[in-house]
Amino acid sequence: METGFSKNERFEIRLSAEERALFAKAQKLSGDRSISSFILRVVKNQAQEIVRQSELLVLTERDRNRFFEIALAEVEPNTKLKTAADRHQSLVK
Repeated sequence: METGFSKNERFEIRLSAEERALFAKAQKLSGDRSISSFILRVVKNQAQEIVRQSELLVLTERDRNRFFEIALAEVEPNTKLKTAADRHQSLVK
């Protein structure tokens, strides 16, 4: 659990009796000290994973677009590439 941070915010939710019983059972099985700490830990982990997946998808899409933009661009070959191509042609003949 994180330490050194002041926790001043509150977050309230309404639960059914069945949900509260389920969370209480899971909290006891997990070893968390309270239902609040259990819910905070589980929700925080899930939220971090959702954000990580979203950022990964955004980076992947952006990188893919950039790759094809560069790969499909019509670029004039530089002098070194022209020299290498000429040399290759002379060796292949």
